[in-house]
Amino acid sequence: MEKGNHSTVTKFFLSGLTDQPELQLPLFLLFLGIYLLTVLGNLGMIILILLSSHLHTPMYFFLSSLSFIDLCQSTVITPKMLVNFVMEKNEISYPECMIQLYFFLLFAGSECFMLAAMAYDRYVAICRPLLYSIIMSQHKCLSLVLGVYIIAIVCASAHVGCIFRIEICRSDLINHYFCDLISILNLSCSNIYVNELVILILSLINTIFPNLTILSSYVFIIISILRIKSTEGRSKTFSTCSSHISAVAVFYGSAAFTYLNPSSSHSLDKGKVSSIFYTIIVPMLNPLIYSLRNKDVKIALKRMLE
Repeated sequence: MEKGNHSTVTKFFLSGLTDQPELQLPLFLLFLGIYLLTVLGNLGMIILILLSSHLHTPMYFFLSSLSFIDLCQSTVITPKMLVNFVMEKNEISYPECMIQLYFFLLFAGSECFMLAAMAYDRYVAICRPLLYSIIMSQHKCLSLVLGVYIIAIVCASAHVGCIFRIEICRSDLINHYFCDLISILNLSCSNIYVNELVILILSLINTIFPNLTILSSYVFIIISILRIKSTEGRSKTFSTCSSHISAVAVFYGSAAFTYLNPSSSHSLDKGKVSSIFYTIIVPMLNPLIYSLRNKDVKIALKRMLE
């Protein structure tokens, strides 16, 4: 019978981004600035949409949900990372590590499906404009967001539940700046076949279904755009989707580079750098690429400031 997680490990040490002391303070200031911008941008977007009645539409409802996910995702990772820059020992207790891992997986999975829900919303708005208010009713939007969180909770619970079945005895040093799933599994001296199978299945669920939704939505969107005779109309219609395409490319590109590489120490070091994009940079960029180029948001912001 296979052993459970009866190891004596009560805490882990995080290797962090670098072991060079002279880089600790500059990196601390850099990521502190990024985190403050992330909080300001996403929290400001949520408040702006909440207080501006003309932004109470499905598109901005999904955008506020995405801002909430990005805010939580960054808060799960960055504050602990900042503390580790100024501490001599970058340690985290076993329960704290599991909590961080759970919420990281929860919000990362939520972002995958929320981007898919936003793509579906754009498809309905462009391809079925006359039925938009009926198809994207308040009940439908709430159901989509609730479904996003339910799927993410199930996936995160499955991953963390499988962690508890392994025995950690190789080391207590996690080669990352946060409690990453693959980095933890590399410390196991148990058979991790079940864990790898769960990762494969859930990774397919979290990539194939959202990506199929996004790709199919944009196929129909592009067909609809090509039917528009005026060049100005095509440009205006496509501009409503360009920000979403950019965010999808950055998020999935950095995540794929991290998790589809072989589990060697060299690829793990590169993975730490690439994971910065989807854990820290993307949450900061999303409010910018989704809102600052949006006329309605600019008007709402101007009214609020006045």
